Amino acid sequence: MVLLLIAHGSRDPRHAVTMDALRARVARLRPALRVEVGYLDFCVPSVPRALERLAAEGARDVVALPLLLTRAFHAKADIPAVLREATARLPRLSVRQAEVLGPSTLLTAALERRLYEAGVRPGDRCSTGVVLASAGSSDPEAGAVSADIAREWRRTGWCAVRPAFASASPPRTEDAVRALRAEGVRRVAVAPYVLAPGRLPDRIVRGAREAGADVVADVLGPAPEVAALLVRRYDEAVAARAAAVNAFVG
Repeated sequence: MVLLLIAHGSRDPRHAVTMDALRARVARLRPALRVEVGYLDFCVPSVPRALERLAAEGARDVVALPLLLTRAFHAKADIPAVLREATARLPRLSVRQAEVLGPSTLLTAALERRLYEAGVRPGDRCSTGVVLASAGSSDPEAGAVSADIAREWRRTGWCAVRPAFASASPPRTEDAVRALRAEGVRRVAVAPYVLAPGRLPDRIVRGAREAGADVVADVLGPAPEVAALLVRRYDEAVAARAAAVNAFVG
């Protein structure tokens, strides 16, 4: 079995460096598992080329795991189409698409890790408002998920948690920061709900700083909680495949 991590890709070289660091961390968690990365755009190898290489090297079973935080357009349309087209040319290769990463309490734990690393102390929760800043999507499901995550996260003790987006949907990061200030929140922290650096994450950081956020956390990247979540999604996909085979045989 091979785990193929499917990343979006970016012209920003930091994106691929971060994805490789995440791949390496997952590989350390599962030394016997081969872990590779394929990209939808900009970076190499592309998903089709990664699958072609795996097939040429004798791989038979692949779990394709989208490195996406919500089930937006890429997870619903782009990735299934890419996988169907690639596997049609590689009939000996069986590929199962795993579920996207979020929502998950492990991602919330990774967000908190990044906030603490940026200077927020656990005792500051009740006086700190958090802006949960996502890249943004035109898919309404993605926006609804971000709102749900913010609402649930607020219940863990933060003064306030507000979703914001770098593109597609309002509010922008800077607007969410200013709104919390207007409501009297003493300290405002911005938590980027993104996996790797790039154009939109940079927009989140600029907006946060322009609006005077007290703390701006780093992207999730290869946080231990993210790597553990990837392993969990892989295990779930393997279990679902085994159940499907058993049901067919039965």
